[in-house]
Amino acid sequence: MSGWLDALVITAVLGLVIARQIRPRRVSAGARWWLIPAVLMVLAIRDGGLVDPAHRGLSVVLLCAELMVGAGVGLAWAGTTRMWAGKDGSVWTQGTRASITVWGMGTALRVALYAAGAAAGVREETGSVLLAVGLTLLTRAALLVRRARGVEPSYRTVA
Repeated sequence: MSGWLDALVITAVLGLVIARQIRPRRVSAGARWWLIPAVLMVLAIRDGGLVDPAHRGLSVVLLCAELMVGAGVGLAWAGTTRMWAGKDGSVWTQGTRASITVWGMGTALRVALYAAGAAAGVREETGSVLLAVGLTLLTRAALLVRRARGVEPSYRTVA
């Protein structure tokens, strides 16, 4: 994909994800929760350009840092997501203010990494951002599905 199309995809996905996280949503453990993150990651890897050939070592370090930030944001985001069982036993989630703060901090860290790379002359493509966003979404979704399995109903049943 071209740079502008990558930016458009990243913006659309982030907008959709953030809009969906502030509203209560039912967790569907059987659904293809991994599909959108996997597609984003495959697109990022397929397009290449994850490593700058002129600065291979530093760009690999920056990519690893970007992926660590992505995984960390996914962990923190899942941890700050409120979860509860509905009356019918279904599990629901909703992002909190802390979830939005996690997103803001993650974005600030990514901007700082990009700025550090640019200052060192590393040419970074949008693929690394796409890969990290995919990893963030995959990490969050996997943890929420796992947490959902342990959520107990908020009411008592008689055996």
